[in-house]
Amino acid sequence: MPSTAAALGSKPDPVEALHQLVLASLDDDQALDTVSIPLAGKSSIADHMVIASGRSTRQVASMAHKLVDRIKAETGKVARIEGLPTADWVLIDAQDVIVHLFRPEVRSFYNLERMWAFGEAPSAAASEA
Repeated sequence: MPSTAAALGSKPDPVEALHQLVLASLDDDQALDTVSIPLAGKSSIADHMVIASGRSTRQVASMAHKLVDRIKAETGKVARIEGLPTADWVLIDAQDVIVHLFRPEVRSFYNLERMWAFGEAPSAAASEA
C-alpha cells in the first residue's frame, strides 16, 4: 500500500527520512535504550533528539562513525560530530536531528530525558544487563 505522501504525489518528508535513517542505523549497530524525543514546536535546535547508549567507548565511537557515514551517503549532508576522543558522550548534529550517544554511566549522570521532560534515563545497571 503506498504511503499517504506517495498517494498525494508529494515527496516524503526529508526530516522524517533522516530521523528514520538515524533510528535504523542505531538499531543495526545494537544501540541500547534508544529514545527519540520530538522537539518540533518545543525548540528551534532540531525537530528530533535521539538518545542512545553503547556498551563501551569503542561501541559508542563506532556507532557515531557509522551514523555520520550513513547520513553522508544517504542525504549528502555532512553531520558535525563532537566527543569522539573520549567517546563517553558523542554528539552528532545532523541539523534536523540531534543524536546523543553515551556510555550508560554517563547517560544516567546527565539524564537528558528528564531535562526534556521525557521520563528518566535508564540506569547504567539496566543497560549492562
